[in-house]
Amino acid sequence: MNISMYQASTPLFVKTLKNLSSILDKAQAHVDARKIDPSALTAFRLFPDMLTMTRQVQIACDTAKAAVARVAGVEVPNHEDTEQTLADLKARIAKTIEFVQSIKPAQLDGTEDKDITIKIGGKDTTLKCMPYLLGRAVPNFYFHVMTTYNILRHNGVDIGKNDYLGAP
Repeated sequence: MNISMYQASTPLFVKTLKNLSSILDKAQAHVDARKIDPSALTAFRLFPDMLTMTRQVQIACDTAKAAVARVAGVEVPNHEDTEQTLADLKARIAKTIEFVQSIKPAQLDGTEDKDITIKIGGKDTTLKCMPYLLGRAVPNFYFHVMTTYNILRHNGVDIGKNDYLGAP
């Protein structure tokens, strides 16, 4: 049985990005209710050598758009890393969803054995599309979404596993 590269990417990225956007709504409600500076969340990191919550969201978006673009063989869109607010981050998520959904199934399916070259540790590495998508891009995407969730949960935002997973 063959795997659909489209089904293994686009619906997963879109659903999780929508869940992430909803989580950011809860973060906004949290800062509004407690009258705290939103940068207390957006600039927060779980450990000094980790990236901030803002950067976690940016990388999750970058990973989703880069994965579908690379597999489809189209240029990866450049999104400037200028987000400062939760609303800015939600706008970036929306822009990412729009791009990911613009890639059609026919552009992704059948690419399992196509070579792509990416930078890993600063050097060019060639991978087949399926191992790249399933072994690098998707896990990296979920890592950064989950880290965003963990930062917000750690800071008292009222979110739980169902916010992360979303509706079935």
